[in-house]
Amino acid sequence: KRGEAQNPRRLRSSVKFPQSVMVWGAMSSAGVAPLCFLRSKVNTAVYQDVLEHFMLPAADQLYGDADFIFQQDLAPAHSAKATSTWFKDHGIPVINWPANTPDLNPIENLWGIVKRKMRYARPNNAEELKATIRATWALITPEQCHRLIDSMPRRIAAVIQAKGAPTKY
Repeated sequence: KRGEAQNPRRLRSSVKFPQSVMVWGAMSSAGVAPLCFLRSKVNTAVYQDVLEHFMLPAADQLYGDADFIFQQDLAPAHSAKATSTWFKDHGIPVINWPANTPDLNPIENLWGIVKRKMRYARPNNAEELKATIRATWALITPEQCHRLIDSMPRRIAAVIQAKGAPTKY
């Protein structure tokens, strides 16, 4: 209904692809990192492996020697004590992030962009889906990432104004 686009009672999730894959990706205002397709459910060991083999090289690529703060949600593998220790051992500060706040997480919007660009893709299997995701991810520009990062003050204001309900972000 008109004027109710963000009303939680009016939102419905949908499935676009019969195939599914689990993927880890990262972004900064400098652009996107290479994707990691996961073969198993994410537990603490799997997540730390992703951090070691994908996040660390991506951080070098995106930041060089500059300092950065890592943002992640509070999934169990992310918030595990062993993962916190991994970040401390690697000298990587992690932003204190509230649970269940997709309106505040710019990468959720980036995934939305990827899904919209893939709207008419019809992969027949998981490998075709991965190839389509990789190709679409490669089209993301640093400017898009920068705009999403720059939108953070507006996102925060919108969530405060909506008292935690969904926003246009």
